[in-house]
Amino acid sequence: MSGGQRHTEPVDVHLILRRETADGPRVLLSRRAGQVYAAGLWHLPSGHLDGPHEDVVTALIREAREETGVVIDPAGVRAAVTVHHRSPGGASHTGHFFEVRWWKGEPEIAEPDVCDAMGWAPLTALPAPMVAYCRAGLDAYTASAHLAVHFQRPGDTAAFDPGADRLCLVPDVTGQASGARPDAAVVEFAERAVGRIAQWTDTSWAREESRVWRVHGVQGGTWYVKVHQSERFHGREVRGLRTWAPELGVAAPRLVAADAALRAVVLTAVPGRPLHGVVLAPAREMAVFYRIGALARRIHQSSPPQPAPAGSGPAVTKADRHLAGARSHLLPGDEEFVRELVRQAEDLPPLEWVETHGDLQLRNVLFTPAAADESDALDVFVAVIDFERSEPGPAVRDLVRLSDAWSGRVDLFEAFLAGYGRSLTATEEACLVIDAALDSVSGIAYGVAHRDPELVERGRRTLARLRAEHRAALSPTGDAT
Repeated sequence: MSGGQRHTEPVDVHLILRRETADGPRVLLSRRAGQVYAAGLWHLPSGHLDGPHEDVVTALIREAREETGVVIDPAGVRAAVTVHHRSPGGASHTGHFFEVRWWKGEPEIAEPDVCDAMGWAPLTALPAPMVAYCRAGLDAYTASAHLAVHFQRPGDTAAFDPGADRLCLVPDVTGQASGARPDAAVVEFAERAVGRIAQWTDTSWAREESRVWRVHGVQGGTWYVKVHQSERFHGREVRGLRTWAPELGVAAPRLVAADAALRAVVLTAVPGRPLHGVVLAPAREMAVFYRIGALARRIHQSSPPQPAPAGSGPAVTKADRHLAGARSHLLPGDEEFVRELVRQAEDLPPLEWVETHGDLQLRNVLFTPAAADESDALDVFVAVIDFERSEPGPAVRDLVRLSDAWSGRVDLFEAFLAGYGRSLTATEEACLVIDAALDSVSGIAYGVAHRDPELVERGRRTLARLRAEHRAALSPTGDAT
């Protein structure tokens, strides 16, 4: 021992009685009253162990019945988080917080002399005033931490004070305080930007190497934290967010913070859900594509167009490599079709360069349907996300991956063009065919290398469509011969 006094302290238990609702999880809270510590503050049902004969699970079940009247089966008790707490007066406790989702009976005030109110509170919108110790345990729980330290200082209040938040989450053996979290450096970066984060939810796209989390702050607010797979992707996204994205207003996320060393960004949350896989009524689909066209126009007009750099044109330089990777999955005639397009691309006049999103496809387009009737076709909100591939290029670059979405639906293409404000030139139409074919071959090669049959099938389907629509060779102006 380094000191003369052995460390002894009470052990207490805290019940997180959790109920799922349509508005999210809720937990049972009671308000302390009478001649007790922290009277008037909200708290979880809790209590101390009666003595060395009682284990923590038994104590939890006993306290739950004494305070709320509910009956809990030991098999339904789940360890949530342990908090080492010190009060402003210097007394310390070790608190074991347990989650329970199944019980018998309806909770009610069973000890009116020490409790004057009880109710279900949203886990993401806890009431005030609340005991700081209890709030620390719930914040650690929502962050999926296993262990936390909450040592208050002299002068701190018993009630939770956002300006004196003493919670410290202790990483587990993986180096993380939560399995859903990024590493500690990214957590620290994000919390410097938006304050302490209570909940991390991994929302990464399955086939991308970038990692994305939706985070909820302890004091409210929702953001996204993203770690890019390369410096190039990080640089392109940050540049897009700082240059043309502000022109879209609320239809694009706002950059809150960026760290080049971590390749990480913090972004504001944009409302809506991805269009990928969504089935809409035809009139609503046309409204959505009109809005996408309008957004594309705003992106492309966010800065004056510039002459194309010398040697630029359709992305033909990687054609040989992508064809080699995709060859085993190409249909007879596919490679010849692509090579003919590559030859034609050499004679196309260059297109002006503008700002482009670079990956404009349905999974990166969010929409929010209005509460109004579906017949109100234009009553929709559309936004764009994910700017990792954002860089200057021909405007038609942003139509490549969208073109699959309006295949066989001339009305959707026309709705897009109506929102865009103009038709494509003959050269743009030719470049769209060429770039769509090259993008399909690239997708097949990537899908083969990464065992992604969905990408392979999508590329094959697009090539078949292009061959059916453009059987004739293309002239240098884009007109079929």
